[in-house]
Amino acid sequence: MFAPLLAFLGLAVLLAMSLGRDEELPTAFAGKPLPAMELPSLMRSGATVTNDFFLGHWTLLNVWGTWCPTCYVEHPYLLGLARSGVRIVGLNYKDDPVKAREYLAAYGNPFIEVPMDESGRYGIDLGVYGAPETYVVNPRGEVVLRYVGELNDRSWEQRFAAVWEQEAE
Repeated sequence: MFAPLLAFLGLAVLLAMSLGRDEELPTAFAGKPLPAMELPSLMRSGATVTNDFFLGHWTLLNVWGTWCPTCYVEHPYLLGLARSGVRIVGLNYKDDPVKAREYLAAYGNPFIEVPMDESGRYGIDLGVYGAPETYVVNPRGEVVLRYVGELNDRSWEQRFAAVWEQEAE
């Protein structure tokens, strides 16, 4: 008799707790180099993407997949960032390469490179929580910031703008 009410209250508490979570999750890689990357490029047949691709530039590493509904919502914002000169690498995570290519052809490609992590192994090494997830990587290839969730005006202003504008100049 009380079971449905208790179940509802339990779900309500879990929802309330998740709404207050901090999207800027700590990462073991803060101030450390990205884990060793050697992944095939989605867009350049036969090419491999390594850590060297990040050296010398401030870069956003955005974890995405065609299976991720929030990635569709975030995509126009990424296109705008790319148009404004932000360098974005899109880690295609646990996805079908054919679907990923079709997605980028249909919706536009904000990424300067797209390493494929079909197995999710690199995501495990990086500590990926889910998609979308975005990392700021400095010119030495070190992780400066990790953010879980949709990039939008609010999240950019609250989490990224100060780091990006201060350091990317």
